[in-house]
Parts: sequence; C-alpha cells; structure tokens
Amino acid sequence: MQKILQDFSIPAVFAGFITFLIGISVSAILVIQAAQALGASPEQITSWFWALGLGIGLSGFILSWKFKYPVATAWSTAGLALIMATGSGYSLNEAIGAFLVGGLLTAILGFSGIFQKALSYIPQSLTSAMLAGVLLKFGISLFASLQNDWEFVLSLLAIYIITKRLWPRYSIVFTALAGITLCPVFLEFHMPTLQWSLARPVWISPKFSWSALLGLALPLFVISMASQYLPGIAMIKSYGYKPHVNQLIGWTGLTQVVLAPFGCYSVNIAAISAAVSLDDQVHPDPSKRYIAGMSCGFFYILMGLFATTLTGLLMSFPHIFIVALAGIALFGTISHNIAIAFAQVEDREAALFTFLCSASGIQFFGIGSAFWGLVVGVVVYFILKLKVKKS
Repeated sequence: MQKILQDFSIPAVFAGFITFLIGISVSAILVIQAAQALGASPEQITSWFWALGLGIGLSGFILSWKFKYPVATAWSTAGLALIMATGSGYSLNEAIGAFLVGGLLTAILGFSGIFQKALSYIPQSLTSAMLAGVLLKFGISLFASLQNDWEFVLSLLAIYIITKRLWPRYSIVFTALAGITLCPVFLEFHMPTLQWSLARPVWISPKFSWSALLGLALPLFVISMASQYLPGIAMIKSYGYKPHVNQLIGWTGLTQVVLAPFGCYSVNIAAISAAVSLDDQVHPDPSKRYIAGMSCGFFYILMGLFATTLTGLLMSFPHIFIVALAGIALFGTISHNIAIAFAQVEDREAALFTFLCSASGIQFFGIGSAFWGLVVGVVVYFILKLKVKKS
C-alpha cells in the first residue's frame, strides 16, 4: 500500500479513466443489444454489466498491482458483433454455457504457455506496424471531425499543444477536463439527472449443447485470441515491458469462467484502449505507470457496482467528445509504434504490408484487420528472408 501511495499520480488516474472511457463508449450499447438478441430481460442485462464490470475491473486492478505494469482489460467488441449476428439461434442458457467454455479454453491456453511460444516467432517490427495500423483510424477520425465540429476539435487540439509544451505530464488531464467543460459550449450536451442504485447480479444457469459450443464458444475464443490478446500483448511489449503472457491470459480466462453465469461473455486484455495507459504521458518512469492500469480497473468496478447509473452518465457525452479525446490521447502511441515498425530497413516492406492491411479495417470470419494484417506481414517477412538467404 505504501508503494502505491508513493507512485500515485493524477495523470495516471486520468489515463486509466480515459482507457476505461474508450473501452466502454464504443460498445456499451452493443452489450445491451447482444443480451437482447439472446432474450435477456432488463434485470439480466444489468447483471451482464455487473459481471463484466467486476470481472474486467478486478482482473485489471489485481494484475496491474501484481506485475507493476499497466494491464488494461476489456470486453471484446468483435465478440458482441458475433453474438448479435448469431444469438437468435441459441437460448440465453446455451449462450451462458458457451461463455463458460470459452473462458475455460482461454485459461487452458494461457496457463499451458502455447500462446507465448507462438508470439516468440513474430518480429516486434510487425506487431508495432499492426498496432499503428489499427490505431491510425483514431487519429484520422479526429481530423475528419473538423468538417462538422471544427470549433470543438480545434479548441481541444490547441489546449493539448499548449499544455504539452508547458506541462507535458498533465497535457491529457487538462485536455480531458477542457473537453468536459467545452461540451455545453460547442455541442448539444446537458448533464443528465443521476439516480444512484447498486446493480444486482442474476444467476443464469448454463446449458451445454454442441451447436452453441461449436457455433458460439469456439468462434468467440478465436476472435478473442486474434482481436484482443494478440494486439494487447503486443501493445504491452512495444513499451519495453516483458508481459507475463501465461498469467495474463490464464487469469483473465479463469475470471470469465467464474462470472459467466451472471452474463460475463468475455474478459480480455485490452488492445486499442490499453495504449493510453502505457504512454509516457502517464508517467516518465515506466515502473510507475501501473497505477493507470489499477485506475482503469477501479472505474470498471464502479461501472459494475453502479451499472445502470454510471453507464447512462458516460453514454450521455456526445460521440465527438469520445472521438476527439481518444484521437488526442493516442497521438503518442501511434507515433511510437510507427517509429518501431519502420526502424529496421530490412523489415520495412513486411511492416508496410502489415500496417496498410491492419489500417484497412477488413474483416473475415468475424476476425478483424489486426489479425489479418499480421498474417500478411509475417508471410511477406519470411518470403523476403528466404530470398535474402538464397542470394
């Protein structure tokens, strides 16, 4: 506890909050839609948020504290899309059984060490190119939004640049506070009336069927590995940390198993949103950035406990606020990964293929462009390496 108090910093707490905000803002409404597709009642939907908030929050909080680097956790947006697309073919109880089995498969893969062995064969230049490509859309969306909301966006950019020059450690803090202050000035935004109440978990008995296991559990498992764990672990490594891959995957999978009967369909390592907690704006000393991961976990726990109230508040902010804040917060991460991706001359061709394919946003079999970009890059990398050896 004494070390945590010594390492505590306001920028780290804000970084954790922004990580949390990015993580839920894009897809919180999809959680409701996915649960409804399975026939969940309003009470059961609240239970989903309770289980997701506590599972994601506790795992991120404890793992960040234990390993002393930011471990941001999240749910899978791609997984929600899969549930929405196929959920009508399964009962809610069958889906819960699939969530439980998916978590069990994740825990087994993590604790067995298979995933970590596979990662050792992929060059860091390609994983950084993949991350830069995936994150690029956030930077582009920020400047594209100038078309309709130029006053708000330019104001935030100006505040970010000025504070980055004067108080670099607190630039994101000032930018986030300024964004909240400027919302009523430039945008249609009114603070909603809040009614605080604790969410109540609802037990949903799992039912196991081969159709749900093959059609839902297995695809969810593959999507989580490709779309969350692969880029998430790469993100942590890109900042010089040595992630405990087996434990991170194993414990998040086990958390999903425990909370699946309450609606926890996934607990993953965060991919895109994790970047905010890893950047040097959190703290110049990398050994003290774990506070951001703990902070992110804390806000997810709050979301779980006060699921209806807190989610309603955060969802009340205009979409452009999230777009602008996410884009600005990810500036450092985008430039950081581009620099790593193209640093080695001999890897640039493969890195370019990875970067462009990852940025394309393509999706096949429910798996996003991050995975396919890395696949294309690895193929190009080894073909060119073979060519060099023959010459």
